Parts: sequence; structure tokens; C-alpha cells
Amino acid sequence: MLSSMIDDSVRAGGRAAALLRRSPAWLRVVIGILLVLLGAVLLTRPTTSLGILALLIGAGFVVAGIAEAVDHDDGSRPPLLRIVVACAWVAAGVFVLVLPGLTIRIIAVVVGAGLILKGGATLVAGFARSSTADIRVSRWALGAAGILFGVVALAWPDITLLVVSVAFGGYLVVMGATTAWGALARPRTTVPRAPGRLRRWSTTIAACLALVVAIAAASVSVILRQGSPVVDDFYAAPRDVPDEPGQLIRAEAFSREVPADAQAWRILYTTTRGDGSAAVASALVVVPRVGAGDWPVIAWAHGTTGYAENCAPSLLTQPFESGALFLLPEIIAQGWALVATDYIGLGTQGPHPYLIGADSAHATLDAVRAARGLADARIGTETVAWGHSQGGGAALWTGALASSYAPDVELAGVAALAPASDLAGLVSRLATATGGSVLASFVLAAYTSIYPDVTYRDYVRPGAEATLRAMATRCLSEPGSLASVLSALGMADDPEFSTDDPASGALGRRFAENTPPATISAPLLVGQGGADAVVARSIQDAYVAGLCSQGQQVDYRVYAGRDHVPLVQPDSPLVPDLVAWTQERFAGAAAPTGCRTTER
Repeated sequence: MLSSMIDDSVRAGGRAAALLRRSPAWLRVVIGILLVLLGAVLLTRPTTSLGILALLIGAGFVVAGIAEAVDHDDGSRPPLLRIVVACAWVAAGVFVLVLPGLTIRIIAVVVGAGLILKGGATLVAGFARSSTADIRVSRWALGAAGILFGVVALAWPDITLLVVSVAFGGYLVVMGATTAWGALARPRTTVPRAPGRLRRWSTTIAACLALVVAIAAASVSVILRQGSPVVDDFYAAPRDVPDEPGQLIRAEAFSREVPADAQAWRILYTTTRGDGSAAVASALVVVPRVGAGDWPVIAWAHGTTGYAENCAPSLLTQPFESGALFLLPEIIAQGWALVATDYIGLGTQGPHPYLIGADSAHATLDAVRAARGLADARIGTETVAWGHSQGGGAALWTGALASSYAPDVELAGVAALAPASDLAGLVSRLATATGGSVLASFVLAAYTSIYPDVTYRDYVRPGAEATLRAMATRCLSEPGSLASVLSALGMADDPEFSTDDPASGALGRRFAENTPPATISAPLLVGQGGADAVVARSIQDAYVAGLCSQGQQVDYRVYAGRDHVPLVQPDSPLVPDLVAWTQERFAGAAAPTGCRTTER
């Protein structure tokens, strides 16, 4: 009975295929042109919005399914298989077109599965004995290309807006061109004749080119997945962790990117989170190789390197510059020591408290305490905190909490450079800032992990959640971060990623809690780039004005034309100012009282 049902299905498929093959040539030409146009739009507008992309993909699937059904071939492909593939593509297109609220991940699955199905069917058809050599090569190449494109789409669901545009768009162009050319080149007679050599080889060449592009896309995908830092056993907390914060757990020599006139170690130490729970963090300690010791300490709070555990600066190829510390040679030349925390959750067990104030300040202060336990480092007692961007906010919090949390750390000054200060204002701008959605992914990953009242559902569009979650898994310095950049481009024409104002509700309250307060006991220097595209000057001006209104001393210096990272690069006019200001703090010179703003 089963064999009879199969035979009936095959015969029905054959009759349907025969009927469809009698479609006029002009219809197939029109369908081919439509496929080429849809593919071309996807290829030339890869950063279109998710809504428009869904329409293009849905239409592409429907038209491609129709093209599969009406295509005239040599009869070597099983008719039933052609009908099944055609129906599957049309069904996928209708699914994409009519289903509201599609997410990027769903589109990735639909496109990936569709390309793999079509590629597999084409690959199988290439083994038909009745096929000529060129048709076999064409089908094998086109089938393998479809499978590879499908795998790439599934492998990078968060950048489907771009992968699909290239993979699916290119596939549609090739399919449309071969469909239209096949209809035009086919003789207008009812007597079956083999296709001419021009048509046969042009189709084969197009299929081989598609395979080359697919192989290139798959190769790039593999490269992007390589090069991610790996967390080693050094960062694992021992069974018996000291109860007191600031205790050295272990240390080992460190040499990567360390100047020849310096020596360095990476250390593991105890600290506490903002809620008082114990934690473990890591840091780098660098001191001059020659001298009497008792080095004054620069407590460095690094800029953003990522949110994931393997994004610790001490794990990265450039452990200092990755966090925007370009001045290590100047620090060593001045006879100062560097103590650079990785923060909690970078290197060590997370979650990483990205832009969460008390946790970051505790890790910064406890790193200095722990470094004193490193006998060979000969760390002194006086400390000045430096920080940039994320670290600038951490430096502000270090100054605000030092006297109460770590009174044994003699904090002589705080230099906050382009600090993440007004968090609500900063995050509100991220949707339009270059790379802003990448930073937003770190913020949301941290705040949803640490604060139970903050959820993705309340602040992120369903279609963007998968993208933001995937972004948060990549370090800024690893090759895979290119995927995050592509994701950001893919979201460029969409509405803001958030469904609600991030300054509202639970997230807004948590931002307010983590905005550095005006309780900084040490002299404060705030450096700001006048052309900063990440932390806008207007936001920093307002934050500094708020500090001053509450009686906080602030030496505010603005450097015209300097963007976010260029502000702290060696050629910046801020560098000599920062070094001179720090020399004064270590020398015990009195800092100016009150607030003053200087334009540089």
C-alpha cells in the first residue's frame, strides 16, 4: 500500500511538473528579472531595516519558489522533488510575509533552512545519470553554494540583516539570471532539444562563481570565530578565598607589551561587589625596573574592552592599549607604578558590572591594596586614579567611595577622562552614536544580569534582542567584533533598539543609582574631547555643572577637536596636562578650589 501511495505521489508530481513546464517563455523571463531585481536590492541595500528586509526576503522566497516550479530542465530532476522544493520556498515566503513581529533569529532560521534545502535538492539532482557533465558541475556548484550560504546565515543570526542581504541576495541574482537566460536561449519548439553550448556554459560559470562567493563567505565566518581570547586557569578562584577584600591570592610574571625598562605581574585578588558579596578580580601591576621603589601608584580604570569573561585586558594581545592606556611609557618614565584592574567578571567569574559604580570602584581600590602584597613590586602608599570612558566613570566612583571603603588607600587625586558620567544621557544617545548599539549590548547584559527588575523585554524590541545578546558575547579587540559592527550597520535604518526610554522605569532608576555622586574627597580633574561622538560634550557639561552645584571641586578641561579615544592618545594636548597635574598631586601641591572650566 505504501509503495502504491508513493507511486501515485510521483505520478501526480510528474503531471504537475509537466503542466508547469508548459508555461510560456515570457513568464519565466519575467520571473527571472524579478529575482534579479530582488537580489540586487538586497545586495545594494544591505543595511535596510528589519521590516523592509522581511518583505524583500518573503517576496524573494515566493518568486524563487515559482521559478523552481516553472523552470524548464532536461527532466533529470525528480518531478516530485521539484514540486516539494518549490512549495517549501513559497510557504517560507508566505510565512515571512504574513507573520508579524518577526525576529532576526527567525529570519536567519527561515533563510538558512531554505537555502540548505534548495542547495541539497540541487546537489542531489546533479547525480542524475541523464545529466551532461556541464549540468552536473553547475548543479553541484550551485547546490554547494546554497548549503554554504545557509550555514553562514545560521551561524551568524545576529548579523542576518547583512548575511542574508549578501547570501540570499546573491543567490537570487544567480537564480534569476539563469532562469531568464534559460527561457530566452531555449528554442521555441515543442520538440525537446539539448540547450546550446552558450547557455550550458554560462549557467555553469555563474554557478561556479556563486560557489566561490559562498566559500569566501564561509572562510570569513571561520576567521571571525577565531582569535577570541581564552581564559586560562590563572583566573580561577581557589577553594579557600580570603574573607577580607584586597588580599593577594596569586601572582605571576607578565611580559606582553611591557616596556623594556619595566617589569610586570598579573595578580588575582579579593574584592567585593556593590551589594557586599565577595568576589575575585584580576589586575596587572607594572613598576620601573630600576630604582629605590616605593613607587607612587597610578590606579588605572580601563575603557571598554567588552562584557564577556574573556575580555579582560590582561588576556588581550594589547593589554594596555585595548583599554585606552597609551601612556604606560610615560608612567614608567616618571617613576610611577601602574596598577590596572580588569574589574570583576573580566577574566574572573561574572557577571561583569559594566557601568555599575560601586563594584568597579571596589575592584580598583582593592587592586591597589593587593598590589602592596607583591613584595617585588615595592608599591608606595600614594595613589592617583586615572580612568577613561567606562574607566572614567569607575575613577569617579573610586574617588567617591575611597574614604569610606578603603581609607588605607591614600588617594591624592582623580583624573576622569571622557568619563561615562550621566548614564541615562549617555545610553539615550547610543542608538544614534557610531557603535552605540555595541555598547548598549554591554549595558543591557550587565544590568539585566545584576538587577532582577531590569529585563530585555521591557526595553528592547523583540527583533533586536538576539542581536544585542550576541553582541555582548564578543570582545571589542577580537576578529568577531566585526560581526558586531556589521550588526550595528544592519540596525542603522531601524527605529531605536529600545521600546521605551532607557531613562525610564527600573533601568532609569538603576542608572541614577550608578551616576557618580558629588562626594569625591580628592582633587578632581575631568578631561573631555570637544568632538567626542560617544560621550557628548553637552552631556559632560551638564554633569560637571551638577557636581559644581553640589559643592564638588572640579578642574574641567575641554580639548577642541578631540574625539573619544584620540583624547587620550600620545599626541593629545591632554597628555602633558595630565602628567603635570598628576606630578602636582604626588608632590602634595594644593589643588585649585571650586570649579573652573578651561578650553584647550
